[in-house]
Parts: sequence; C-alpha cells; structure tokens
Amino acid sequence: MVDRGFVPNFVFGPNDIVVTVGQDGLVANTAKYALQLPIVAVNPDPKRIDGILLPFAVDGARSAVRRVLESKASFRSVTLAEAVLPAGQRMLAFNDLFIGTRSHVSARYRIKLQRRSEPQSSSGVLVSTGAGSTGWLSSVFNMAAGLAQIAGEKQRSAAVQPVRLKWEDPRLAFVVREPFVSKHSGASIVAGMIEPRQELILESLMPSDGVIFSDGVEADFLQFNSGTVARIRAAREKARLVVP
Repeated sequence: MVDRGFVPNFVFGPNDIVVTVGQDGLVANTAKYALQLPIVAVNPDPKRIDGILLPFAVDGARSAVRRVLESKASFRSVTLAEAVLPAGQRMLAFNDLFIGTRSHVSARYRIKLQRRSEPQSSSGVLVSTGAGSTGWLSSVFNMAAGLAQIAGEKQRSAAVQPVRLKWEDPRLAFVVREPFVSKHSGASIVAGMIEPRQELILESLMPSDGVIFSDGVEADFLQFNSGTVARIRAAREKARLVVP
C-alpha cells in the first residue's frame, strides 16, 4: 500500500504489478514513475469518476492481476513525454509537460523547432502526449474556438477542432499559451507537432522562478532559470496499461 504522495520517491521493483485505485490522474502520476511496469487501473466509484484510464471495476481487479501473472493479459502502450536538462535531470509526463514560471508573471524563453527559433513571452508552453490530448490541451482549443467566434469568424471557429492523438502515437503536440508580441518577443511558433526523433528546444531567459513540471503536479518540478536549455521529446520508455 503506497499513498499517492509517496509515489515520486517509491522504489518500484522490476517485477512489480502496479494497481492504482483512484481517479484518472492517479494513473498519470503513477505511470511516469512505474515506467514500463504493468498497471491495473481500478475505478473505485464509476458513478462519480469518468474513468477514461480506468478500465477495471473493483470486483475485476483480482482477475486482471491474475492474467498479468499468467502472461495472459492484454496491454496498451502509452507514449510518454520527457524534458531533459544539460546536467542530466529528467522529467517524464504521462499527459503533459508545462514549461513556464511558478507565478502568474510572463515566462520568457527562446523556443526552437527544427530551423525556426524566436524569443517569446507567454503564459508558458504546454506539451501533450496522446493520452493527454483530451485533457488540458483540449481546453486550449476550446479557448481558441471561442475567441474566433467572438471575433465574428464563425467559419474559422468551426474549423478549430481539438487535436486527438491515440495513446500509442509517437508524436507530441505543443501549444504556446497566450504569446505576447513585442519588440523583444514574437509569436510565429505557437503550436505544432513534435515528430519522432525531433526535439522542441527551450532556453530559459528568466533569472528565477522558471519551472518544468508534469501532469499537473507542481510540487515535483525541475528548475528552469536563465541559461538552462530543456530538450522536449517523446521518451524511449512506454507506459503499459492493462486492458480487458
């Protein structure tokens, strides 16, 4: 029995089977530490919890674990995102990575994707996996569609459809939140896909309070201050969710 608050520091064994009992977010916050161990995700309250990532009811958990032990289980592989810093620090994400500042002031950084690069000032950069594309990322598209509608561009509003990636998709989607255009910042790189073997590179221009965290857990973060370069890409590991 492990309380969710101890999961980041828990040492999983190489042959463990992980059973999560809680909301969908518990799966995301566990998978990035359990890495490729099989995860049996249990929905303890189907009447109140959506359970997109929770295929098993309480009474089905035991048989699911038994199938894993007998090598009869079926799995879905989930692409993870990673942020890697020059000193070797690494942050994994099941749903999404956030790169920005710990407060509500603007984040300042230089963004680079392939041959394109520019300094930016924004509310931060969100990088989403396929599993996360129905979460935080979808809310950004909802906002974009609403803004287009307010501007009177109904046809354009209808065309702003959220990106939906399969869990196994090796690509990552990124969006820049509320980019500000000024003499020192641009907004020509505001959204796109990070293809396999590609990297989104961000260099911090913030003297303090720059952070990188994943899956909404702000307490577990990497510092992202002036001169730090973060390389964002799909991780080599995959999460393994047991499915019926």
